[in-house]
Amino acid sequence: MNETKIISDSNDDLLYAAGLIKKGFVVGMPTETVYGLGADAENEDAVRKIFEAKGRPSDNPLIVHICSMDMIDDIAHDIPELAYRLAEKFWPGPLTMILPKKDTIPYITSGGLDTVGIRMPLSECARKLIELSGRPIAAPSANRSGYPSPTTAMHVYKDMNGRIPVIIDGGECTVGVESTVISFDDENTVRILRPGYVTAENLSETAENVIIDSAVTSELKKGQKAASPGMKYKHYSPKADVVIIDSDSEKFREFVAENAADNVYFLAFDDDNENNVYSYGNTDSQQAHNLFSMLRSLDDRGAEKIYVRMPQKNGVGLAVYNRLVRAAGFEVISL
Repeated sequence: MNETKIISDSNDDLLYAAGLIKKGFVVGMPTETVYGLGADAENEDAVRKIFEAKGRPSDNPLIVHICSMDMIDDIAHDIPELAYRLAEKFWPGPLTMILPKKDTIPYITSGGLDTVGIRMPLSECARKLIELSGRPIAAPSANRSGYPSPTTAMHVYKDMNGRIPVIIDGGECTVGVESTVISFDDENTVRILRPGYVTAENLSETAENVIIDSAVTSELKKGQKAASPGMKYKHYSPKADVVIIDSDSEKFREFVAENAADNVYFLAFDDDNENNVYSYGNTDSQQAHNLFSMLRSLDDRGAEKIYVRMPQKNGVGLAVYNRLVRAAGFEVISL
C-alpha cells in the first residue's frame, strides 16, 4: 500500500472517506475517546483488514459505532429496557453496551461471541462518517496492537502509515481513554467490563446496581473469554517497560532520587514535577486526557523504563488505573 494520506474533517473529505468504507477499506477516524480504525462492521473482509492493520488477535471483540438509535435494532436483539434508558442519558457519548447480536454482525466482528459492543460516539465527525457511509462502523483504537492508543492523527500516522489508505484529522481527542464498556447481569444490574469516562457513579444514577468486574483490575483467568476489548491481552503499553508506583508524594520523590538514570523517566502529578519527572495531570480527567500522549512522548525520547505514580482508583481515575496496570503487565511497587 502507498503512503497513508491525512485528510481533513470537511464534508468533501468525509464523503471520500465514507466511500472507502463502502468499498471495504479501513479508515483512521477520530472519536472523542481515542482515534479508531473504522470499517464496515457487517463486511467480514473489511473487518479482517482491521485485524491485519493492527496485528491484533481475532478473538478480541470490536465495538460497533452507530449514528442514530434507529441503527441499534439492526444490530442487536432482546435489548433490555435499562439499555434504552442508559442510551437516553449517555448517548451520544463514551459508553459501550454489550448486547445480543443479530446475524448481520459476523463473528469476526464480535470476537466469536453471540454479543456485540455498541456505542454512539459524541464526536460529530465520527457520527457524520457513519451517516455518510450508511454502515455501522467497527472501530478499535487505531494503534498497533498492544501499544498506547492514539489521541491525535499523527499518532495514528506513526503506527499505521502504509497500512491504511487515509486518516481523518479531527484534532486531539477530548477524553483520551477508550469508552466505558458495560454488560447487563439482569434488568436492574450493569457490570463494568472496562472503565472509562462514564463512571460507576454516573451509571448508578440510572441503574439500581453497578458491579465492577474483577477483570478491571486483574488478569482474566486462563481460558476465560474476553467480553470486551482491553480485557485479555497486554494493552496500552509503550516500547519502554512501565512500572506503577503506589506511594505518597514524599516517598515518590525519594524513589526518583534513588532510581534516576539515563533513559529512565518518571510520570506523576503536577506537584511532583522536577528533573526527569513529567506530569500527566492532577485531576482524573486531566490524567485520562494526557496518559497515552505522555507515554508516546516518553517513548519518542528514548525511554527504556517509565515509573508512573498510581492514580486514584475511583471515578475516571479507575479508567486511568486500568490502562496503566495493563501497560505495566500488572507490575506495581508499593512504597
